[in-house]
Amino acid sequence: MLPLRTQMLGFLVKPKLLLLTRMIFTSIRCFVGMASQRNSYDYTYLLQRCKGTKTIKSIHAQIIIGGFEENPFLGAKLVGKYAQCYESNIEDARKVFDCLPDRDVFVWNTIIQGYANLGPFMEALNIYEYMRCSGVAANRYTFPFVLKACGAMKDGKKGQAIHGHVVKHGLDLDLFVGNALVAFYAKCNEIGASRRVFDMISEKDIVTWNSMISGYAINGCADDALVLFHNMLQVQGDTVYAPDSATLVAILPACAQATAIQEGLWIHSYVIKSGIELDAALGSGLIAMYANCGLLNSARDVFDRIDDKNIVVWNAIIRCYGMHGHADEALKMFSGLIDSGLHPDGVIFLCLLSAFSHAGMVAEGMELFEKMGDYGVEKSSEHYASVVDILGRAGFLHEAVEFVKNMPMQPGKDVYGALLGACRIHNNIELAEEIAEKLFVLDPDNAGRYIILVKMYEDAGKWENAARLRKALKEKNIRKPLGCSAIELGCVLHTFGVEDKSHPFKDQIFDTLERLDNIMEEEAGLFDRFPLVETI
Repeated sequence: MLPLRTQMLGFLVKPKLLLLTRMIFTSIRCFVGMASQRNSYDYTYLLQRCKGTKTIKSIHAQIIIGGFEENPFLGAKLVGKYAQCYESNIEDARKVFDCLPDRDVFVWNTIIQGYANLGPFMEALNIYEYMRCSGVAANRYTFPFVLKACGAMKDGKKGQAIHGHVVKHGLDLDLFVGNALVAFYAKCNEIGASRRVFDMISEKDIVTWNSMISGYAINGCADDALVLFHNMLQVQGDTVYAPDSATLVAILPACAQATAIQEGLWIHSYVIKSGIELDAALGSGLIAMYANCGLLNSARDVFDRIDDKNIVVWNAIIRCYGMHGHADEALKMFSGLIDSGLHPDGVIFLCLLSAFSHAGMVAEGMELFEKMGDYGVEKSSEHYASVVDILGRAGFLHEAVEFVKNMPMQPGKDVYGALLGACRIHNNIELAEEIAEKLFVLDPDNAGRYIILVKMYEDAGKWENAARLRKALKEKNIRKPLGCSAIELGCVLHTFGVEDKSHPFKDQIFDTLERLDNIMEEEAGLFDRFPLVETI
């Protein structure tokens, strides 16, 4: 007869886990009565199979009773299990670590990995320094964990110092460490340094390519990510790299940014032909790609095929409908999210509020904003800015101003930016001047704020005011991002900016443009000599 505790646990676990639970408790009970026959390997065997904090602590207690609490091998196993268990926290692992009198590099790496995964990330660096002071030499597994913590904090200076330690240890050419460096520099927005490390790795693996592609994508370098993806698919020496699920998840945001439908369709086809599981990460990437390319039906088809829909998947499909003006459908999907038992997050509400703003659904937007507290979602500055946008676009400028005045937090540049945009729509120069003055302080390097007011002055015929602002832009050297065009030839994306002379084929391009201009002039002259006869 199993103990009552085990019987009750059977009602709380899935049937497939019940047998494993019984075996673990039976093993622990047998161990209590076999003190003279226990050894570290027996406890290691149990630790490898146990799940949940209570089970780990039960085995931990038996380890202490058996006198093995100072065993470094068992200590490392306990630290690892506590750090991996979702019910636990890193402090349980730290207590075991602190009690170990002798720590080898494996134990140090395990606790550093725990902090790098769970946080606080700074503690991973503190442990690393403690390890160095203890005279234990770091190895090829230590540095990736430390670099991961630096990347999570976006601390480029500390990461560069760790890079120096890597070089001193002669591990700068190690593949495992090199991949971690590529990912670290990308997370710190130093994409140039990331690419230099990538190019230095002579024997790359799929993780190397994935890290660099993902780095380009998260830093907004969609074109570079797509070019690198095409390079990966080609033969590299004697190696052909087949994209895995991580590769596709990394490149799909770049496809969405660049609206690269050809690559997106190829990826979707590859997923189907290769039998890769359409999980939440891959599915949400495909939905975002199709949404940015305007293929709503394809996005919905992908959504319907995902079995395990998490909050990210629901967010992707709600954003898909919202960005294309289908606010009613976005609201239906929100109801489906609630019915599924998931709790919406702040991103979901931002997508919905944006959809209501562009659809002019003021009442629905205000009602949704008020209900955020009912779902336990904290209202951020971005949510308040969305409400201002809803009111402002609909012409309720006075209500929007009062809403800003009654905000429980200090309005930021997003809030005032939304209000300035509404002033532009409804041509309220007096209010725009007042708001612009605040934005020139809160967001001084944003040329768009100045340009909006300049356009309003020009529309009203206030040329002196417009000239004064343009002069201020020039004196402060504030430039508006230039527009660009792109064309894909031979799987290579060529981008051209305004007055851009950086393209390697600029001579041929400008020569062709000049010849086209001459042809157009000749055609215009031909029509001047032979005007079209107006038919009755």
